[in-house]
Order: sequence, then C-alpha cells, then structure tokens
Amino acid sequence: MAAHTLDDLPTPALILDRAVLRRNLKRMSERLRAAGIALRPHLKTAKSVQIGRMAVEGHDGRITVSTLAEARYFAAGGFKDILYGVGIVPAKLPAITEIRRQGVNLRVVTDNLAVARAIAEAARDGDTFSVFIEIDSGGGRAGLPFPELPGLLDIARVLHSAPNVELAGVMTHAGHSYHQNTPEGIAAVAEQERKAIVTAAETLRAAGIPCPIVSGGSTPTATWSKDFSGITEMRPGVYVFNDLDQALIGSCKPEDLALSVLASVIGHYPHRNQMLVDAGALALSKDVSAQEFQPNVGYGTIADAPSKDMAVIECSQEHGFVSSADPMPYGNMPVGTRVRILPNHACITAAAYDKYYVIDSDLDGGKSVVDVYDRINGW
Repeated sequence: MAAHTLDDLPTPALILDRAVLRRNLKRMSERLRAAGIALRPHLKTAKSVQIGRMAVEGHDGRITVSTLAEARYFAAGGFKDILYGVGIVPAKLPAITEIRRQGVNLRVVTDNLAVARAIAEAARDGDTFSVFIEIDSGGGRAGLPFPELPGLLDIARVLHSAPNVELAGVMTHAGHSYHQNTPEGIAAVAEQERKAIVTAAETLRAAGIPCPIVSGGSTPTATWSKDFSGITEMRPGVYVFNDLDQALIGSCKPEDLALSVLASVIGHYPHRNQMLVDAGALALSKDVSAQEFQPNVGYGTIADAPSKDMAVIECSQEHGFVSSADPMPYGNMPVGTRVRILPNHACITAAAYDKYYVIDSDLDGGKSVVDVYDRINGW
C-alpha cells in the first residue's frame, strides 16, 4: 500500500474508521435480531462490497440498493437477494431481467398501475419479476398515500395474477423521521411507518393476495421504534457510518461518526477570521440537513477542532471556507495542516469518492491506513 499514514494521502480523501464502523454495524444487527426482524441494509450509503459483507454478517444476506450500477456491482460481489428501492420504469425492465438471469433475485418497486401492467406484460415472455408495492407512510416522496392507499388492490391484482410475477410485499421509507430530534418524536414516526405498511399488508391478505414481506426503512426508526409488530424487515442505511445529521437527530452519539473527509489548510485570512481548505462543494456536498437542528455546523465540522464551533461555513467548487465562533487558531494550523471534516450527510459526501482509506482507532488511534475499500458510483 503506497500510503501508510494520513499524512501520506492526497487531499481531499475519504476516511473511514473501521473500529467505529464495526460498532455501528454490531449495534444495529443486535437490535434487529433481538426484535426478530430481518436486516436488509440499504447499501446506497456504503456502495462497497467489503462493507456490505460486514453489514450482513449473521443475517441472511439480503440488501437494498438505489441504482442499477449498485445492483450489478453487488450481484457480481455475490449478493443474491437485492431490492432495487427506487420506483422502476418499464425501460429498465430488460436490465432487471439481465441481472435476474444470473441467479440474483433482484426485486423492484412500484406504486403505479401502468407500470404494474408493463411488468405483467414483460413477464409473458418467460421473464420473472419480484415486485414490492411502495407505500407513503408520511414522508411525501413516493408511494401510495396512507391511509387511503388508492389503487393498492388494483396494482396488487395485476401483479399477483400475472404469470412469472411474484408480489413480494409492501415497503416504505419513513424519511420524515429525519425531521425529528427526540426519541419520542422518532418513535411516533416509527409507529406511523409501521401502521402504514402493516395496514397495507392486511388489506392485501384480506383480499386473498399474499404479502410475505412487510418492509420498513430508515436509520432513525430502526433505532427508536418501540414496536415492530407486523414488520418482517428493516432497511436502515446511513447507520453504517452515521453523520452530523444523525447525531443531531439522536440516532447516534458524536463518537459514532465513522466517516470524515481529510483536507489540507490552503490559506489564512485573519481579516475575515477564516481559513481555506481544499475540500469544497464537490468534496463535501452542499447538503445542509444538519443545520435544521444546529445551524453552526455549516457544511461539516472540523473534528478535534482547537477552537469553538469550527466548521466549513461556505463552499465553492474546490474551496471550503472555515470559520469559528472564536478567533481562528492560525498558529496551531499553518498552511498544509491536515484536518478531518465530519459530513452533514454521509451518503452524499461519500458519493464524490471512488475509495475509502480505512483507519482503525482501536489499533493506533487511527493514525495508520490499514486498508482501502472500493466503492461503486454512477447509475
């Protein structure tokens, strides 16, 4: 390995603390196993076969992805039960079939009657499909809105009656849990999530239509739900790394953040109490989700900062503007100093990189690069 310490790496670089990652994986794995719930981790966060294999240890290996590129990558990595968790369009059905013919149960999602009919038509030629119906449990993104569930039985009947099509179940993403920041608030969303998909499943079963899988999914609700009754699997994703948003929501503690961006100080500007680093919008993303609960996190905070509230407060493409509530410690941070920036949203920050430089804080405080994990990007 060419780089042996963080000081050897080019900047910006994506840094993953394996010790924290393992603790995060263990905590979620044990929680869901104790609840009798299958874990189908959403690997759109990690996009890495190495991390995916660690995430499913002790479970049956089912996963979730968000792109066809991820589906192909994880299928090539040996994963056999994959949910493509973004609404399918008919033009992508041949790509789904190509992967399924490799012996991979690549499942798709829809909330649309016309798409259900297109799936049924495609299956008439002998191709097989496994389909989830998406339910909107309150997040307002995709899915049949609860409690009305308009068209649920129409879609289900088309899929269930079609040759070579399995109606696998119902699924939802409780994205609105990200706007809560107390265990009680998240638990209330988790109950809303549970009620929506369990009601949908019961509606199908009452009509004589099987619904084997009832799938919920978000890190906050998987963490704080008080009742999983009727749910068969959960699909948390960002828990593998966590981020500032999850810490402020209350899904994790500050010490549970496994991911950071390594950057170099490239300029001092005392007249505006700022420094520049070589990690800007492309290296950090412009996601400001964590600002909902703490505005001074900016576009990411400086780990182990020597001054108060030290954060990237603005970004241009390759420049990060760092400021602090106190006078900036220029003497302690000369040009060339390496800093690690904790991201607001780990999934989007990580998307800028093709690899993780892995450290392990349990071995030497995280000073050495102990491994490199690959990632799949694109669509």
